[in-house]
Amino acid sequence: MSDFDIGIDIGGTYIKGVLIQGASVVRQAVRKTNPKEANWQEGVRLIINELAKEVSDPIDNIGLSIPGLCDEHNRMISYMPVRFDGLEGFNWTRFLKREVHVINDGHAALWAESQWGVGKGIKNIAMLTLGTGVGGGLLLDGEIYQGFLQRAGHLGHIVVDGNSQSQDITGMAGSLEEAVGEYSLNERSKGQFKTYFDLLQSYQDGHQIASGIWLETVRKLALGISSLCNAFSPQLVILSGGLIKAGEQLLEPLSNFMDRYEWRPGGSITPIRLAKFQDYPGAIGAALFARSRSLIHSENRKITT
Repeated sequence: MSDFDIGIDIGGTYIKGVLIQGASVVRQAVRKTNPKEANWQEGVRLIINELAKEVSDPIDNIGLSIPGLCDEHNRMISYMPVRFDGLEGFNWTRFLKREVHVINDGHAALWAESQWGVGKGIKNIAMLTLGTGVGGGLLLDGEIYQGFLQRAGHLGHIVVDGNSQSQDITGMAGSLEEAVGEYSLNERSKGQFKTYFDLLQSYQDGHQIASGIWLETVRKLALGISSLCNAFSPQLVILSGGLIKAGEQLLEPLSNFMDRYEWRPGGSITPIRLAKFQDYPGAIGAALFARSRSLIHSENRKITT
């Protein structure tokens, strides 16, 4: 049996892959896709074949990170609203003729951080991915918590503004995703800013309107994080995604708002850290998830025999 594992992350613009061995990434690969014409299955197959050229032994253990809700056995995506035509209910193990373990992309990023990143050795973590939308995941007692219907960890859909009428992709009004996701920035800024890059440039230059929009965004992020701390009491909160490139422009006001909102029994402060993995978190997490599942199945086979 090969000691290599492959992880694939399917996104709207790119399919990314990694080949890992031990505690190292041996090789990375990426293919650009056209969402309107993409043959996702063939793109995944080509990435796997490219990565597998690095080793002589066949690699039978594959992890696949993708948006949506997994089935209870983590073999396929059972529900995926709107996106990635043809992947809902698709049997990857049958298609690739090798073991495939499927995991939600937010969960994959969390698993990467918990195994190799800033969350290594920590058993209870809440993670938020801050980008076009807001995703995330929960690590409880050292395991990814997927919950009934595998719906747990979609932390962007908690409510931070009960007065808002704007609804996110799930139909939730006033969600953290609607308040923080870049997709809603144009509407929230009344057409003045389309990207956080532009907003932060104006914020850095001291523009009053930009400052108001940015600080309100960070305030609602703090409300969301504080709510998660009350609900799950994590040892660590990890932030990932494109928005964390803001660095101290994000962390300094976030710390100030957390001082205001976080419940801190006995003076305990929940640390907030930026993710280690920026470019291939889903692929790395998928490979590590496949490895962990393969080990569990191997141990179960030993017990039954």
